[in-house]
Amino acid sequence: AYGHHRPADGQLDTGRRRTCNMIDLGPMPAALRMRVLDELEVRAPVRRIFALARDVGRWPEHLPHYRFVRFNRQEADGGGVVEMSANRPFGSLDWPTWWRSDMQVIESAPAVRFRHVDGITRGMDVEWSFEPTAAGTHVRVLHVWNGPQWPLIGSIAATAVIGPVFVHGIASRTLAGLARVAEAE
Repeated sequence: AYGHHRPADGQLDTGRRRTCNMIDLGPMPAALRMRVLDELEVRAPVRRIFALARDVGRWPEHLPHYRFVRFNRQEADGGGVVEMSANRPFGSLDWPTWWRSDMQVIESAPAVRFRHVDGITRGMDVEWSFEPTAAGTHVRVLHVWNGPQWPLIGSIAATAVIGPVFVHGIASRTLAGLARVAEAE
């Protein structure tokens, strides 16, 4: 089941760097097997949609498919270690998912970066990026990953099921929901 595995304590070594007590995830990795891109033109200024995207603690207020978001540790810049759970609907049934991520807020880009450090999607990198356009903001949500560490089938599971069905299914709803809130403000 996607997102239900929780490793034992002491297994959260993510290779992240710390700078001034804030998480620095570095650049997005290139050439990974799974790549899921969701993008949308949002009729709102960058500052508005960026503020909504970085305020993950309030996502369940705006997004009915989010079950919860809670910080295990929050940094001064709004990043930190965040635990999330969302439902992936299948008709009238909801499939619950869960993951924990390191989160970095990059004001200067602007961007929000995540690296999943726990759950089935451990090792997945995510980047929300925002580009001003004449109509508002072009928002891109990119997920990259090599898949779970399952012999023989890990990358197939990532590229055939987890990415297109679960990641895209949740990310596209998240982006559309935050866009609706930004455009209504």
